[in-house]
Parts: sequence; structure tokens; C-alpha cells
Amino acid sequence: MKNKIVFVGVIVFLFFSSGCGFTKTKYICPDGTIVTNSEECIIQEILLEEESNPKLYWFIPDGMRAEPDLFNIYKWAEEGKLPNIKRMMDQGSYGFAIPVYPSHTPVNFATLFTGVLPKKHGVADGPMHIEGKPLNKVAIGGFSSAAKKVDPIWVTLEKSDKNVFLLSIPGSTPPELEKGITVRGRWGGWGADFHATNFENKDSNPMQYEQGRGARLFFFGPPLTQYVLSKGVKDSWLNAPKTFSSANEVELTNYGTTIYAYIYDSTDNNINNYDRVLFSYNKKDIIADLSEGEWSDWEPIVLSWNVDDETVLINTTFKIKIIKLEDNGFFRIRFFYDNLNEYLTEPSYVSDDLNDNVGPMVDFVDNFPPQLIYYPEDKITFLEEMNMSFDWHNSATTYILNNYDVDMFINDIYSPNQMLTSRWWLGYIDPKSARYNDVNEDEREQLWNEVYGMYKKLDDIIGELLDNADENTYVVVSSDHGACPLDKWVRLNNFFAQKGWLEFSINNETGEPIINWEKSKVIYLKMDNIYINPNGLGGDYHRASGEVYEKLRDEVINALKNLEDPDTKIKPATAVVKWEDVEEYLDLPEDRVGDLIIANVPGYGWNEEMTNGKEIFSTPLKTGYKQAILPNDEKCIWAPFIIIGPNVKKNYKIKKPIYFQDEYTTIMHLLGIKPGTDVDGRILTEIIE
Repeated sequence: MKNKIVFVGVIVFLFFSSGCGFTKTKYICPDGTIVTNSEECIIQEILLEEESNPKLYWFIPDGMRAEPDLFNIYKWAEEGKLPNIKRMMDQGSYGFAIPVYPSHTPVNFATLFTGVLPKKHGVADGPMHIEGKPLNKVAIGGFSSAAKKVDPIWVTLEKSDKNVFLLSIPGSTPPELEKGITVRGRWGGWGADFHATNFENKDSNPMQYEQGRGARLFFFGPPLTQYVLSKGVKDSWLNAPKTFSSANEVELTNYGTTIYAYIYDSTDNNINNYDRVLFSYNKKDIIADLSEGEWSDWEPIVLSWNVDDETVLINTTFKIKIIKLEDNGFFRIRFFYDNLNEYLTEPSYVSDDLNDNVGPMVDFVDNFPPQLIYYPEDKITFLEEMNMSFDWHNSATTYILNNYDVDMFINDIYSPNQMLTSRWWLGYIDPKSARYNDVNEDEREQLWNEVYGMYKKLDDIIGELLDNADENTYVVVSSDHGACPLDKWVRLNNFFAQKGWLEFSINNETGEPIINWEKSKVIYLKMDNIYINPNGLGGDYHRASGEVYEKLRDEVINALKNLEDPDTKIKPATAVVKWEDVEEYLDLPEDRVGDLIIANVPGYGWNEEMTNGKEIFSTPLKTGYKQAILPNDEKCIWAPFIIIGPNVKKNYKIKKPIYFQDEYTTIMHLLGIKPGTDVDGRILTEIIE
């Protein structure tokens, strides 16, 4: 704390004692306190300044659904399921919050962190396309910090001399903090990010074709599932265990490193039943020897990261899980890589500190698109990995708050979204799902218990924040969106192909589509964009115009509005908006959207993938999603807002749902810091004492 000049008033008191008089000078401090020494005013002013320097701990779990009907977390808290949320309710104000359209993570986070709508902050989606760039590549990644057109809260806070620590925050990388700490912002195109990968038998396996691009990160990135060939063992393996059937071996190569797997039969029963896999770096040094369902310990591995035409070797660790191993040798094996290294933290030394004191990072379970949805054995792997992620974040929260000088700690965990948009839960516990009655009541109770268990893990992290906060700390809990049941995919590009507007073929081995951009006039691209050009979509994209363009665009609009599910007679399109109208009707930026923006009826989700059969409607494996739903219409995508701290009303339930932009605006007001831009949100005066 820097000393400063303090101006005080002076009072002279005249005292008489034993006939002798003397004067006593007293000083009036700026707060009105009278003291006998002017230096005491300086000390007191410094103490007052320290007391008025509030902290902020903001926890924003991704996909934490909260609404008054089915996922009423405040009712759960009153019932004793979420004791730390109950503590926050008693000590502060709470309610529900409505996201912005299209309710996709990067868009919502950008609004939460800037207090402005997408048409101002510029983030309209995850993958965004702009004029002058080809449509077959992402022009701007919505998860990148560079996508935002205005400063986020952490930049503004740092400019106000706050020590900021960001943990797993989408939109925070490449790092924008100059003095603060950034740990692994998700999918920002920054750092050596090694994604968990499944390896599966390629032999006579239709799954590769069925997955198509769905085996890649965001459908176009590195592989999340690899299909590999096994073969009989030819080279000698030193230290190989005894096998009672001819052993098979397979090379598992990822991120520049090969791990060898020795698949063998440890049972002496005169039949082939492969039951164990030995892993080795070189067919000599053993990593692990596992059976189905087992995880290895964290083991060392060297991976390659290609950046700026150079290859960087990174020493890290990984875990191995045998998800599935059948008697005939069919395998499904998972490698989970430590999500932390020196290239994923700024400053770089923070990765070693967290690894040494918290352990290898399990940031979140599974990935996007989900991979742990294809076999029954995937579910237990999902739960195990999810719990590891919560354990890491819980421990990291405690360690960071106890060992770093933090004024503002903002953290996120993606696992809630992964659970509620996965295959195994939401479709069977939400009565609005078409699959609700596919399980009996006992099965549903077990599924609810698993979901409650996930929310209890969230509640435990909230408890760590509360236990490390003082009376001058604002603790805030919110989320970027909830999740709704998903009943049907609507494969719009198959629909456009049927109309003769899109031309593609399918790779017969991988199932991945090959688009003829020059001959295609209409295409749907995530999460809610349709691009149109009657002269073809090849080369750099530019908005078309003229009579022919308008005629084709109107034809597409009419086709979308009239598209109907033949089974349910439901028309999935709830809104089709022209690009020039999106700022007025959807609060989206004109320069980062397609020629049309579409919203869908809950239960239906737009799907970009193409198939040979060109079927339009299909039932997905996953049972939850959130994209392209009009946020005011559906409570299932609502999220929580809870806040405690100085001048916040205690035990106050906010009567009406607030909007995401209100959160930033209110937090900045309470902190006494001027927002970094002209905000769209309002100050929630009803929660302020």
C-alpha cells in the first residue's frame, strides 16, 4: 500500500488542571473520526482503503442448468443436497439467468465477461466465417481471446491494479493479462494442448464410417478417436508375460509418439479369450499391464507440438484406460494426457507449481464432439474421468487461493456440460424428452443420483471458495447455459443436397464428406448459419446480392419453414432471420454470421454432417444439447446466478430472471470499478442493500 497525503481538520481543546492550563490538539480524519495524532489519520486511511479493496471469486461451471421447474438447485439446497449453495443463499442473493442467442459457450462467456450483447463484443459462434475467407476453414475462432471486440473483465480489472488468476476460462487465450496468471483457456488456439484420444480396432469395424468427422475435435481438428490395425506379434518383446493364445500387437501413435500394446490371453482354459494388454515404450520397458476397466497410474511420455514450422518436444504424463477388451481381441483404449504444461500457462512456471502441488491436470471429461457415448463401457469411463476432473479443480482451487496473491479468481469447469449433453443422462430424467420412458423408475432414480452427485461436486468447489473468502470478498456462482433434451438431429446439408443446392460425396473408408464447393449454392455451418450464393460457394466467401440471390434465399427460407418431421409433424425451425436483420432480432453481429440464421424447436438440433443416404431426421446417441434455442422461450437453457459480499442483500431471492449482461454490470458496480465499455446490462439494484 502506497502512502498518500491526508488532509485533516484541526481542533484545539483547552484544558485546565490544578490551576495550570495546557492545550491539546486533536485531528479530524476524513471519515469523521477524531484522533490525537495526524499520523493516525494516515494509518487509518490506509486501513480503510484496504478494507474497501474488495476481492472477487467468480465460479462459472459450463453447462450448469438451473431453472425453477426440473433443475431447481435452490430447492435442492433447501433439501440439504447442496449445503454450500445453501450457505450462499443465506448470505446473499440468488436467482436464474437467461443466456444470449445462440446459447453457445463462447458467445455466452463473452457476454458474461463484457456486459454487452454479441452484436457489440463480436462473438457470434465458436467457428465463425467472414467475408474474404473461404468457408472450408474457420476464419475466427470464437474461443480465442482475439475474437472479442471489447475488453473482458480481467483486462479491466488488471488495469485497476488487481491481481487476476484465470483458470480454464474460454476466451482467455492467447493470454491478455500482462501481470496476471492464465491457466489453460479452452480451445483458444494457444499452447500445446494434447487431447484425450481413444484407439479402437479398425478390423471390420463400421464405427469409423459411422463417426466420420465426428471423430475429430470440433469435426475438423486433431483426432479424438483413431482406428488402428492389430497384427500378430512378430518382433520379440522382452519381459512379455505368458500368453495362452497367440498374442497380438498394435502401435498406438499420437502427437508424434508411439506406444506399443501387447494384447494377450492370461487364462489357461484352452479357448481364445484375450483379457489383458501390456503397454511399452519400446517393447522392453513396461508402462502398465491392464485388464478391461482398469486405469494406469500417471506415466511419463514425450509428445511433439508443432508450432511455427518447428517441432517442440514436451515432457508430460498420461494415463491409460482399457475401456473395452473382448475375447476375440477387439479393444477400445483411452489415452488421457495431462492438460497442463509450460506452454499452457502464462507465466510458464505456474504449470510446474500446479503439477507438483495439485497433480497432473484433468480439466474436464470427454470432448466435443463427445467420444464416450458409443459403448455401454463408455459410461463408467465417463464417470471416472469426470470425478477426476472435479477432484483436480477442487484441489487446485484450494491451492491457488492459499498460495497466490489473488484479488480476482475466475474459474470454470466444463464437466457439467459434458454430463448433461452426453448420451447417458438428460434424455431419461427430463420428462420433455422423447426417451424419458425408455427407462424404469429405479433406473431413473439411479441416473438422478449420478446427476445429483455431479452437482454435489460443484457444491464442494463452491465450499472451497467460501472457506477461503473473507468478509470483503464477493463470491459469485453462475454458468453459461443449461441443457435441453435432444430427440432428433436435423441434417440440413442432406436436406439441401436433396434440393439440389449442395453437392458432396462420402469417403468410403472414413465416412468424411467431400464437398464440391464450386457447385454448391447453399450450406449449413455450425451452429446456426446458412451460407448462400447462386454462383457457388468456392473460393473466398463474399455476400451475394441481386435478384437471383434474393430469389434463392427466399426459396431456402420457405423450404426451412416448411420442413417437417414426418414422425411427429413438428416443424423444427422456429425462426429464420436474414443477415441484415440479425442485430435487431437476435443481437448478433452482421459481419460474422451467414446469409441466414436459424433457430430450432427444443428437442431438435441442427446437424452439419452428411451421409450417403441423405436422410434428414435421425435419432442421435447423445440426449442433450443447447445450441440455437431462443433463450427467452425455454427454461432448460437457463443458468444460476448467486452472489454474496459487501452490500449484497442476504437471503434474497431475485423475483424475475436476469440477463447475462446484467451480471458483469452489477459485479463491476459492486467492485467500484468503471466498466471497460458502454454496457448493455443493468445494475441489479434490487439485490443491493
